[in-house]
Amino acid sequence: MTTHSLPARTDTPAGAPAEKPARGGTRRLMRPRAGRQHHAGPLAYVLLAVMAVLSIFPLYWTMVAASTDNTRVSQTPPPFLPGPNLFSNLARAWDEAAMGKAMINSLIVAGVIALSTVMFATLAGFAFAKLRFKGRNALLMLVIGTMLVPPQLGVVPLFMMMSELGWSQQLPAVIFPTLVSAVGVFFMRQYLSEALPDELVEAGRVDGAHSLRIFWSIVLPVARPAMAVLFMITFVHAWNDFFWPFVVLDMTNPTVPVALTQLSAGYVRDQSLIMAGALLGTLPLLLMFIVFGRQIVSGIMAGAVKG
Repeated sequence: MTTHSLPARTDTPAGAPAEKPARGGTRRLMRPRAGRQHHAGPLAYVLLAVMAVLSIFPLYWTMVAASTDNTRVSQTPPPFLPGPNLFSNLARAWDEAAMGKAMINSLIVAGVIALSTVMFATLAGFAFAKLRFKGRNALLMLVIGTMLVPPQLGVVPLFMMMSELGWSQQLPAVIFPTLVSAVGVFFMRQYLSEALPDELVEAGRVDGAHSLRIFWSIVLPVARPAMAVLFMITFVHAWNDFFWPFVVLDMTNPTVPVALTQLSAGYVRDQSLIMAGALLGTLPLLLMFIVFGRQIVSGIMAGAVKG
């Protein structure tokens, strides 16, 4: 019985050159380079760990200093482990600095300033980025130029203006001068110039939408990641602002940074008490970042992908 060997089946069309097998009798499969995952090496993890420790250490030291007494904080070497007086020092700082009222005032001031800055900066950024009108470049240069002026130069006339309006020692004196910032306008203008296609704006025009309708239906969804970042930055800056609230407010109606100055009064400063007050003033910011940090980071990544 004889057997006949069948010819090997090939998918090469007639007339096409046969593909040469790779060395070793196997055909090499070339994987595309796009989408390939890059794995970090040990050095990257070491650097990230060092940066994380350096970033967390100031907060940890604040907690350690707030949990001991003034004598222990002043010793050499200083303590590096928490002590037993944390809650008692926090209670003292809360009572002596009127932190309850100060936190409510800071929440009102920082919240209103952050919301108004985000809304006005997004409106102005959209106008500078996508609308065409006379004097646009000159106005943009004027806005950028205000960033070069030190804010201390306007303290005296601004304080006189607040006194004339009857807002001295009141929260509106802190809120209204900072309802919008040049940094926020420039930031939103740069973001919308890249992330918002001109075709979307033109499509809204073709559909008969006016500028405010385009802003509400098209611009806001595109600008949401940048708005979240700007809100976070503005809120933290307004919460930590000390100079102007210290000038225009007093201890009867303070914000958190102004209230903390009450803890440093006296001939001998209690460093542990000051650190306890600083820890109280930092906790709301930490809680806000823990609650909204994932949404903000995901919004930033979404904006980066869309851009």
